[in-house]
Amino acid sequence: MSTDTSTMKRDYYETLGVEKGANPDAIKKAFRKLAMDYHPDRNPGDQSAEQKFKELNEAYDVLKDEQKRAAYDRFGHAAFENGGMGRGGAGQGFAGGGFDFTDIFDEMFGEFMGGGRRGQASRGRGADLRYNMEITLEEAFGGKQATIRVPTSVACESCQGSGGEKGAQPISCPACHGYGKVRATQGFFTIERTCAACHGAGKVIEKACKTCKGSGRTAKEKTLQVAIPAGVEDGTRIRLAGEGEAGMNGGPAGDLYIFISLSAHRLFQREGAGIHCRVPIAMATAALGGQIEIPTIDGSKAKVSVPAGTQTGQQFRLKGKGMSVLRSPARGDMFVEIAVETPANLTKKQRDLLEQFDAESQANAKTSPESAGFFARVKEFFDNGRG
Repeated sequence: MSTDTSTMKRDYYETLGVEKGANPDAIKKAFRKLAMDYHPDRNPGDQSAEQKFKELNEAYDVLKDEQKRAAYDRFGHAAFENGGMGRGGAGQGFAGGGFDFTDIFDEMFGEFMGGGRRGQASRGRGADLRYNMEITLEEAFGGKQATIRVPTSVACESCQGSGGEKGAQPISCPACHGYGKVRATQGFFTIERTCAACHGAGKVIEKACKTCKGSGRTAKEKTLQVAIPAGVEDGTRIRLAGEGEAGMNGGPAGDLYIFISLSAHRLFQREGAGIHCRVPIAMATAALGGQIEIPTIDGSKAKVSVPAGTQTGQQFRLKGKGMSVLRSPARGDMFVEIAVETPANLTKKQRDLLEQFDAESQANAKTSPESAGFFARVKEFFDNGRG
């Protein structure tokens, strides 16, 4: 005695908790919520939850498909008996038959994991672009407005980015009916392949634009104005949203990233907000003291008083004379490092004077205390048998 299974199954709309006239978005939303609640991973060992999960998948598998839903609305469960609709049966089991487990993850998580939804045109986001810009230290200090030229892809003007001639929009693929995939049943298995006609997009262009050959974009060099803020550092990255390559078939454009590098300066070295400058001075100035005038990064001049007896390596700090600070009115400091220069190319008179100075210095250890102290320690080292 045979049993009519069509009379034993629960109504698919009732299974998902939606009205018969519910739109596809409402059906998908209801399925997602219930599938998450009854997923076997969330209910380990619960046979009733597993059965409910199977029923939800079976109902959604039919109601999400326009053709299957129409057949179900007309014939009920009988539309899928004996292999109807070429799917191997709508609900042949959780682990075998026509159950397509990937459908659940495609529908539930595909959007959040970067795998676009089926049945939509392939509107891929355009690629991001990189532009390397070298600026001077003065430009980094004061900021600048720069004009750059970037070779890129832009939306085709002839078709407004649609890829279709005269701006015609893509239509639903007749081969897969907008699904993006085609299915074939072989025995107990259902094989699903990417549609060869639309390459998985779900939509096709009837007549491609002659200018862009259906891609929706053309090559072009764009001229852009870029504001470089004061205080930028070497390696700073500036993002210009939407200025990258145009997307395919009207998809969103990528971004343009400008990477800043600073060229070497003749006088200054930068360390964060600080400016360092090495200043050589004459031996007489270091010994007697004096005043030197040096440039600063803002183009002005600063005077530094050098005290008598200044040594190489001694630093003087000029507060507020350093670099601009990004997004701040503050400035860093400038550090002047002294390098005492030994006289060279002496005249006979200069040599005689230096020899006289040296002779007098030998009798006075206080004239060069550091060297006198060092050689005193050297003598002690040798006198004591090298330590």
